[in-house]
Amino acid sequence: MTPQTLNTAASTASASETFTDEDRAKMIADVEAYCQELRPIEEIQYLERDFNPAIASLAKKHGICGMPVPKRYGGRGADSLTYARMLARINREGSGPRTFFSGQSSIGQYPILKYGTEDQKLRYLPKSAAGDLILAFGLTEPEAGSNPLEGTTTYRREGDSLVMNGVKYLISNGSIADAVIVFAFPEGAEGDARRMSAIIVDTAGESFEKEQMHSKPGMYTCDTAMFSMNEHKVRGDNMLGKEGEGFRIAMHTLVSGRLSVASGCLGSIEDCLTECIEWAKTRHQHGKEIGRHQLVQDHLAKIEMARATSEAMIERAALAKQASDDAPGDKALLADADYKVAQAKFFASNAAWEAADHAVQIFGGRGWSELYRPFRHLQDVRVCRIYEGTDEVMKLKMGAKLLGKDYEAFK
Repeated sequence: MTPQTLNTAASTASASETFTDEDRAKMIADVEAYCQELRPIEEIQYLERDFNPAIASLAKKHGICGMPVPKRYGGRGADSLTYARMLARINREGSGPRTFFSGQSSIGQYPILKYGTEDQKLRYLPKSAAGDLILAFGLTEPEAGSNPLEGTTTYRREGDSLVMNGVKYLISNGSIADAVIVFAFPEGAEGDARRMSAIIVDTAGESFEKEQMHSKPGMYTCDTAMFSMNEHKVRGDNMLGKEGEGFRIAMHTLVSGRLSVASGCLGSIEDCLTECIEWAKTRHQHGKEIGRHQLVQDHLAKIEMARATSEAMIERAALAKQASDDAPGDKALLADADYKVAQAKFFASNAAWEAADHAVQIFGGRGWSELYRPFRHLQDVRVCRIYEGTDEVMKLKMGAKLLGKDYEAFK
């Protein structure tokens, strides 16, 4: 048995005009080739608990660093549903590899594409799509997680430059990025004047200091970092969108980021199911294959239900996101995408955690070892219930949607 796949042929009319069936088939083949070449390297790097530079270098080799970026900017032009499916496939190799693509495309290229000037798009999108420039998204700070409005990173205008000061924390791709979408407040501003802005920050220079963070349980092979900016100057025309629109840009971008996390969790479930089916057919206990034991089949059935339900919710969310992307400025479609993506992210991240737990149980004593893939998924997926919006934030979003805007608990 092979886990089923999403209906990647489904897409909106506008997306299909630029992304053909041939494009889709080529991308699926390229992603599969990438995963096949990455796996033996990733196996070693994970066991050594070491950052894996091949995640990015092989992505460049196989031409998949800009899957959702339009062709006119050097990308592959994938629709939201196909891109979601590709992230699920990549995440079968681990959450670490998929996280690179989330940082690069879902929350790196996406806000530039949606809010950047044409000059900004031309400076950052072709290079990043080619793999010659790595992107990251710098919202979280040591004291500002679920509420980014409590951030303390600042900027000020000085001639033709923006001068940045502050620290960002737990940033995917943070120490390998050539540019980061940083969210900051005007220096010295108070009250209504203290409005967050989004700024594309080039990381070159001694005033931008970055450091990999190693004390994490799982996700060993991806880059997680903190960085600090000390009077760090960037181009004055690198503000993304209008000044003071940073919070709106961040929340819109997180719709894309959350869908990538949900898609990755589906990949974890798929890989757990594949591994467990093979193990159940080859592992013998009590005189027969363990797959013949009813309680093992119970675990398998629960993993399959987690897979099937997550798949359906992600497809629903991806189509809603595509509809929103195809109609910029339509607040109703954006709200619908935000809601459905939040549901998919909440469900799939919890389903992946439970599916990995079932998989570890099927593997028994071998399951409690990083030598076997289920335990790696168990370690990796736990953070998916935290980053890009915690379980609690997702539930509050759903509650406010059901009850009405006046009932928003986080106001």
